[in-house]
Amino acid sequence: MAIKITDECINCGACEPECPNNAIYEAAEDWKFSDGTTLSGEIILPNGKTFIADVSQEPIDDEVYFIIADKCTECKGFHDEPQCAAVCPVDCCVPDEENKETEEQLLIKQHFLHKE
Repeated sequence: MAIKITDECINCGACEPECPNNAIYEAAEDWKFSDGTTLSGEIILPNGKTFIADVSQEPIDDEVYFIIADKCTECKGFHDEPQCAAVCPVDCCVPDEENKETEEQLLIKQHFLHKE
């Protein structure tokens, strides 16, 4: 399952540079699927959603850092554990119960985001 950042976040920013998928954004920041990935043009995500990778998307949260669930792989394919949770000083990077995925689904997503 994806990771989410709770509203206990102190906006320290420690998590953002640790994300290998560039799935973490500062509060109120627009984001793109192409940020930190190999995606470009029209894309169909492994879950079937369609986007244009280079088009800015609205921020998910205006108060604290946020994670784009469609880009989060829990660091599968890169690390043994989610790096955002490992570095968070207030333990606000937690499993997102609304975005449950198997390890296989997370690895498929990781490969999709970083096609070689």
